[in-house]
Amino acid sequence: MFANETGCRLKYRDALLVDLKLALSSSDNRYNPMFKHVLIATDGSELAQNAVTHGLALAKALAAKVTAVTVTDIYPTGPYAPIPLPSMIERYEAAAALTAANILSSVSDAATKLGIDCARIHVKDQTPAEGILDAAQQSGCDLIVIASHGRRGMMRLLLGSQAQKVVTLSTLPVLICR
Repeated sequence: MFANETGCRLKYRDALLVDLKLALSSSDNRYNPMFKHVLIATDGSELAQNAVTHGLALAKALAAKVTAVTVTDIYPTGPYAPIPLPSMIERYEAAAALTAANILSSVSDAATKLGIDCARIHVKDQTPAEGILDAAQQSGCDLIVIASHGRRGMMRLLLGSQAQKVVTLSTLPVLICR
């Protein structure tokens, strides 16, 4: 907990927002935000929407650029899966492109409501972690915002954690929202 200039007790997040507002309202124009380009990764889930909301609020407070990214994994195959026909792969890619367009459109709409420009990237045929990191590098972002389910133990071992892979492999700061 922190106290602001009026003595009110604030949580860390609230204190950070107060500091940002004070810095942005200062009369000397020497304030230089740490993050100038935020990459917001989303899969369209309700949990990812929380990361979108936080990422957009942070970008607005910092007057930063925003790039939204969603990643489509390669066509799922396995040792016991049938060999896919070209038509099956085409249907998968068309459905993935439509889903990605809808996801990115919703992020762009939310950004527009806040008065933020939002670039959109759909990365195809990569694992989510690799696609997010590639998009961040290609876009010149300096912060990645991503959601995490917070799985532990056997669930994490079986399902994996894309957020953990992003944190582990990234050279950029990563903000994880739950």
